[in-house]
Amino acid sequence: MLQWGNAEQQAFDSLRRVVCKAPVIAVPVPGKPFILRTDASAVQVACQLAQCDDEGNEHQVGFASQKLTSTQCSWSVIEREAYAIVWALNRFRNIIFSAQIAVYRSYNPLKYLSESAPKSAKLTRWALALQEYDLVLKYTRGTCNSVADCLSRM
Repeated sequence: MLQWGNAEQQAFDSLRRVVCKAPVIAVPVPGKPFILRTDASAVQVACQLAQCDDEGNEHQVGFASQKLTSTQCSWSVIEREAYAIVWALNRFRNIIFSAQIAVYRSYNPLKYLSESAPKSAKLTRWALALQEYDLVLKYTRGTCNSVADCLSRM
């Protein structure tokens, strides 16, 4: 049987308190800005949708992940990361459409999707699909994108 020390028990108790504290998932407020964090691994894409309240506290609105097909797994990293954004926007389209969305991703070369003409037809289609949203693409270190990163590697 596994024996826990005092530090492990305290960490577990702390995690349990945080996870059980209401509200775990907030109801989205239409028209207010959203925060979308996305990530893609070699086998899965994932996202986390959040929204800030009037005091600036961030509340989680939704989480999603999807396993990639064998064809999608063979895509380049930039294609998987771009797909993660397009997929996440489509996944939460009914909630986020017409609101400003700050998209945080941990792969910086995606910035060229919005600033220059992509070379492949697939990336061009996705770049055009992104134009119907009020997006602000932001780069964040992978360590700061831990929820989406964890979901994409499950």
